[in-house]
Amino acid sequence: MKLGIVPGHFTVGESMRHILMMKGAQILLDTCAGVKASETVLIVTDPEKIPIAEVLAAAAYERKAEPVIVIIPPRRIDGEEPPLAVASAMQSADVVFLPVSKSMAHSQATRAALQAGARVLSMTAFTEEQMISGGIEADFVAQRPVCQRLAARLTAAREARLTSRGGTSLTLNLEGRQGNAHACIVDGPGQFSAVPNIEANIAPVEGSAEGVIVADASIPYLDIGVLRQPIRLEVSGGAITAITGGDQARRLDDILRAENHPSVYNIAQLAVGMNPKCTEVTGVMLNDEGVFGTVHIGIGTSANIGGIVKAPTHFDLLMHVPTLALDGVCVLRDGQLVD
Repeated sequence: MKLGIVPGHFTVGESMRHILMMKGAQILLDTCAGVKASETVLIVTDPEKIPIAEVLAAAAYERKAEPVIVIIPPRRIDGEEPPLAVASAMQSADVVFLPVSKSMAHSQATRAALQAGARVLSMTAFTEEQMISGGIEADFVAQRPVCQRLAARLTAAREARLTSRGGTSLTLNLEGRQGNAHACIVDGPGQFSAVPNIEANIAPVEGSAEGVIVADASIPYLDIGVLRQPIRLEVSGGAITAITGGDQARRLDDILRAENHPSVYNIAQLAVGMNPKCTEVTGVMLNDEGVFGTVHIGIGTSANIGGIVKAPTHFDLLMHVPTLALDGVCVLRDGQLVD
């Protein structure tokens, strides 16, 4: 269905909010997705994110594209697949925006859309405020080569060694894996990025991760958010083997046990946040993952970023003040990039 703008549809306050959000919509349509006239722009959303979807559609319509809004029921957990009809529609679109409450970035539907040539921008848990200020104000064009350089270094590395002041000590085998530069710009067929969390990431070799992860910033998934106490996760054979900490650690442990599937413990991703306009963790996923100089370790599905695991979910563990060495050469020291 194509969007129709109905006169008088919004109250005065809502109309002003939509006007302010057009700032972000213009960046997303022009800089991030490069939407052109006559392109089909599919916007997959749920009831909580409809105002954002409407603004994106209005901006697409202004550009003489063909905006389509699809509203799906909220997903149960991050990574759950959308309805089959929506997955099919994603494959036939030129551009797909995903302003949804639970992540679809690591779904098979997104993977299939990318393989079909769609340009996909994930906007999980996006807030109206994020359409106006914060990470959306970054100079994505200027940051893209910085992100690409780090992604290239990840590609070239055989081993990563990650430590942090909070206690993380983790080694990962990267041999044969491709680093990804998710710089919030998708200007070619089959390209993906989340926005505005500029990041360079890679999927380590399955079974290779060993050590300890201490998440002390946030887990902006699974309704956990900013961490009140650090969560310690023991890692062996490429998977989490034990989770300890406070009440949020117990919640995470309970959620993963309830999935009753070993793949939800898979060490799926190593990623560095690189958006200078994301300055502090807030519990909002696509802000936190982009906070400049943080590192997050993705857990669960890795298939959409170069791995081979498809799990029931994917979530990230964020840490402050990390140090990352690739083949013994430091590329990030105490949260600062090293040239």
